[in-house]
Amino acid sequence: MVRLTRIYTRLGDGGETHLGDMSRVAKTHPRIEAYGTVDELNSHLGVVLTLADLPAAQRPWLERIQNDLFDVGADIAAPEDPGRERLRVLPAQTEWLEQRCDEANAALEPLRSFVLPGGTPAAAHLHVARTVCRRAERLAVACGEEVSPEVVRYLNRLSDLLFILARAACGGGEPLWDPGRFRNA
Repeated sequence: MVRLTRIYTRLGDGGETHLGDMSRVAKTHPRIEAYGTVDELNSHLGVVLTLADLPAAQRPWLERIQNDLFDVGADIAAPEDPGRERLRVLPAQTEWLEQRCDEANAALEPLRSFVLPGGTPAAAHLHVARTVCRRAERLAVACGEEVSPEVVRYLNRLSDLLFILARAACGGGEPLWDPGRFRNA
């Protein structure tokens, strides 16, 4: 159970913070960068959920993902401790993303080119979330063995799903890259 009675503690005023095991690290520590970017991603998804043009079917998926992203952040923040059980991302959470990828992608036409970010407000914001997710994935990878491989798999699959959801939010009219189109214009 999480209980926050006071938001400010002054403990981070010197540029350090706690990991999940209460060890102190610099706020620039790779784990802090990784779970901070997961938090940023979650905030972008919060913006997506406010958009009127978001397809209704995507809303419960994104709400579930927001909750799961707190699990991802907790996993990244907590070093292994054989004497204590920690919240970890499970393969079932990644598998759920894969199932949503397959479900959403089945309704889309095959791609003829790379997709340009944009198309609708919801699609544009989903593309921003996708790129932040890719950064979170890279930062998790940079943590090496300190971060669970399942976290990396989850973020990798999530970025795929966000791409597919952005396409779906365009209703089949996503803008496509036209290689070299303006080189001689």
